[in-house]
This record gives sequence, structure tokens and C-alpha cells, in this order.
Amino acid sequence: MKMETFASLAAVLRSGTLAGAARILHLTPSAVSIQMKQLEQYMGQQLFDRSGLEVKPLPIAFEMSAVMQKALEQLELLKRDRTYVVEGHVRLGIIESMQPLLLPDLTRIMRSRYPALHLQIQRGKSAELTHAVKAGELDAAVVAQPESGGSSRMHWHFLQAQELALVVPPDEPEQRLIKLFQRYDWIRYDRRTIAGRLATRYVNHHIGPTVQPASVEFDGVRAILAMVSAGLGVSVVQLTEPGIHLNYPVRIQKLHNAPVIRFALVMRKPDAESRPLGTLQSVLSEIFDVHVEKRYKSAEKGALIHRIPNNSGE
Repeated sequence: MKMETFASLAAVLRSGTLAGAARILHLTPSAVSIQMKQLEQYMGQQLFDRSGLEVKPLPIAFEMSAVMQKALEQLELLKRDRTYVVEGHVRLGIIESMQPLLLPDLTRIMRSRYPALHLQIQRGKSAELTHAVKAGELDAAVVAQPESGGSSRMHWHFLQAQELALVVPPDEPEQRLIKLFQRYDWIRYDRRTIAGRLATRYVNHHIGPTVQPASVEFDGVRAILAMVSAGLGVSVVQLTEPGIHLNYPVRIQKLHNAPVIRFALVMRKPDAESRPLGTLQSVLSEIFDVHVEKRYKSAEKGALIHRIPNNSGE
């Protein structure tokens, strides 16, 4: 079994689909599908549920990926000079919504494995952090990747894809999309952000002229959830911060054909081969792989997530 096949499996689990993994790996979806079937033959058991319209990974797929990730990391360490210490100073930007997810594990791993590699963290919006990387003011940044894929002059390392979700007041029983937007104000996410533009396009397309004009617009998910939790409106947002809905109780509904936001580590192409940034890239991928597995297990338990019956409101 080729090592590249296990990398393809990790890409499928991070992106959530065969097509998403194909884009990351610059392969065709059919090539990725063949690799997954080869893995199933190798394991002698099914790794994916193909009974529905979408191919869904089974728990064994996450277990296999986690085992192989550790093995591949150990092999990489064996390839390197054992006497070499990864050291230096990295200026890293992280968008605010990702900081609660990344900073605890990132700090713990860097302190235990790479004590000589120091991180200086800066927060900001995706556009301004990407510009800071281009200008040499930051070495790398975790950002929402532009829908176009971003500048070809930059190195984009894919980390995670996440669907945007509809959030409604916690005690609201209505699930039809049109009815909800007729009943409540639309609390809009900042349209200067990628998530805000994706959400606006989705609402305008699926609701059209029946939508209430956005009376309020915020640039932070916490403020939006606080408003929705208080019964003051509904919104379409990304929910990357762990447990945020526990502080601001809302009912989360999974959208049909939901817009997807892609998160990536961006750096200048000449810096992509540097050992400190390569180490950072590996650690971030590890953290996101663990997060994806936890989110999958949470979804398996049906925690707080409901699917909208259809988009027509019928």
C-alpha cells in the first residue's frame, strides 16, 4: 500500500468529501475514490458508508487515519537529522474565530516538542492577515481561504473545510427556512469577510425578496449568537469555536447545500520549505485532524444539530 493513499484518506476526512480531497491533492475525484476502495480492500472492511447521496466516513476511517498519522510523523523524524533542533521565531497570524480552537493545543505541543521554536501570535481578519504575510510583516497566518483559491504567488496549505450553519433562537420550533426569515430579523455577518459574503449569497439565493432586510451587521460570531440567543433574529455563520453554543444557547440547523468555508495556512512560497514553518504546518494539520474526528463523533451523537427539511419552506 502506497503512503500517498493514507495522505489521501486524511484529506478526505479533513475536507469532508472525495471532491474536496481531490481539489487539495490535485487529483480527480475518481482517482481519490479508487484509492479509498484500495484501502478498504487492504483493510478487509468498509471504511465509508455509500448508502446515501454522499459518501460518509465510518469511525474506522478516523481510527486508521489517526494511527497512520502518528506512524508517518515518526517516519519523517527518522528521515531527519536527529541532532537538529527546530528553533527560531515565527510571527503567526490567526483569525479570531480560530484562536480558541487552535491556541491551547498549539501552545501545548510547541512547548513540549519544540521548546526552542517560539511563536508570536497576532489576530485579525483574513484579508488583513494575508496582506501582512505578503508584506513580510508576518511569516504565516491561519485564514479563511478566498473562494478563488487565493494568490498563486502564495503557498496555501489546506487545514479544514467547514459548512456554514443556520442559528435560530433556542426555543423556536419552526424549521422552514423561509418562515424563519419572515418571522425574524436577519442578523448579518460582516460582508467584508469571506464567511459574510458566502452567507449573504446563500440567503439571497434561497430566500430572495421575502427576506427581512438585515437590520444589524456584526464582525464577530459571539455577538451574533448573543443576539440570536436572546430571540432577536436568525443568522448564517461558521461555528469554529468549540462549545460557543453553550455560552450562547441557540438551535443549530444544518443547511441544504450549505456554503463551505475553507481554512488554510498561508505563507510566502519561498518560505514554505523552511524547517520552522514546515514544523508549524505539520502541527496545525495534526490539531485539525483531531478536531475533525471529535466533531464527527459529536455529530454522530446528534448534539444540538438539526437538518432543515428543504429550502423551499413548503
